[in-house]
Amino acid sequence: MALNPFFLQGSPNEQRLVQELINEQLRIYGVEVIYIPRKFVRRETILREISASKFDDNFAIEAYVNNYDGYTGQGDILTKFGMNLKDEVSLVISKERFEDFISPFMDAITDEEIGLASRPKEGDIIYFPLGQRIFEVKFVEHENPFYQLGKLYVYELKCELFEYEDEMGGWNNINTTVDEIDSTLENQGYITTLKLISFGQQSTGIAYTTTGYIRKVILTNDGYNYTSTPTVAISSAPVGGINATAVAITTSKNGVYSIKEILLTNSGYGYTTIPSVTINGVGVGAAATCVLVTNSIGISSVGIVTAGSGYPISPTISFSSPSPGIGTALGRVSISTTGNILEVLLSDAGIGYTSGIGVTISPPPILTGIGTFIFNEVVTGSISGATARVKTWNKDENILKVGTTDGTFIPADIIVGSASSARYTVDYIQDAKFEDKYEDNDQIEQEADSIVDFTEKNPFGNY
Repeated sequence: MALNPFFLQGSPNEQRLVQELINEQLRIYGVEVIYIPRKFVRRETILREISASKFDDNFAIEAYVNNYDGYTGQGDILTKFGMNLKDEVSLVISKERFEDFISPFMDAITDEEIGLASRPKEGDIIYFPLGQRIFEVKFVEHENPFYQLGKLYVYELKCELFEYEDEMGGWNNINTTVDEIDSTLENQGYITTLKLISFGQQSTGIAYTTTGYIRKVILTNDGYNYTSTPTVAISSAPVGGINATAVAITTSKNGVYSIKEILLTNSGYGYTTIPSVTINGVGVGAAATCVLVTNSIGISSVGIVTAGSGYPISPTISFSSPSPGIGTALGRVSISTTGNILEVLLSDAGIGYTSGIGVTISPPPILTGIGTFIFNEVVTGSISGATARVKTWNKDENILKVGTTDGTFIPADIIVGSASSARYTVDYIQDAKFEDKYEDNDQIEQEADSIVDFTEKNPFGNY
């Protein structure tokens, strides 16, 4: 061979090291830009010109800004047709990061629409957040630096300020779901932080039966002006019986609280006459009466055998029907903030049971979360239908941050990754706001003013 065999001219390990160093430097000193590929809607069949395009997708990627003293280009030119802006910017992005986190998603787009998915291409546009501007890629330099250790590591994108043209076919063809790109360019990007559930366990319960019990509590007047949840007291059972207990569920209309319903926590035992119901609280007018059963069997209470886990919202509970097929008990499950079952409340203790009563509590949405979400992939909520792109995924804490949300995720949503097929349940929305990398500047300035106050005549002394 012509080359000296004792010098590698760049080994795979050396190339790997250089690429990782470049990736790390870009993530430290770069800015996050939004790469928006141009999709072809219609081409002229003779000259193969693009007569209509659309921009309806977006990918976040870090880029280093080569312009150290402002935009390049011809700047602002005043012509007889008005002000013409000729700003240009040069951005450097990682070749590996583009191929790993953008190209795979563009490969799924048809060749008729995208044309080229393996690298950035001229005609695509980039949203530059520092200036809140959109630039069009005019040239992609892929050989600078020139084959260090025998390999290329970055793309340098030569960009000009994007100009709206007729071939866009109207602003409807710009629909990236990023508000600052699609409309006013006023915000920095909407980020939703989701707390997900990775493991769940189905809860189980057991029904205890009774006679001489309160089947249900009927609300005859819901009252008004309650400032807190009132207490419910049911008169005592005869000697040897068990007192029935209940709780009030309140609702609010136009800022005025009233009682929505009264549910039993225990239907009691041994009652021979209808007990009275007393509602105590800061408010007026609420009243209720009991339905007493003395000659049949119903549910006194439901014990929790397994509290379960992974319930973002209250599950449903069902009871087996008595042999006549009527008088089936009805209940509702309350859960803790950690997703466990707290207790079962009875809206109807049932009637006509002669043997053991079966209790079924629905399982959590997902018993075991699977997979790892991929940066930039689209995730979808199976219930809400909301879609978004992955920003970060912390599997240790089950925290998923997504950007440019289209729709609103809800608790118990099953989040599914389009590329990774990862599946997890939404526990709750931890945060949802417009992220601004400079949002802490005001706080820093206030802290600094407490140290050095330049409104004083001598901020560095006591006189």
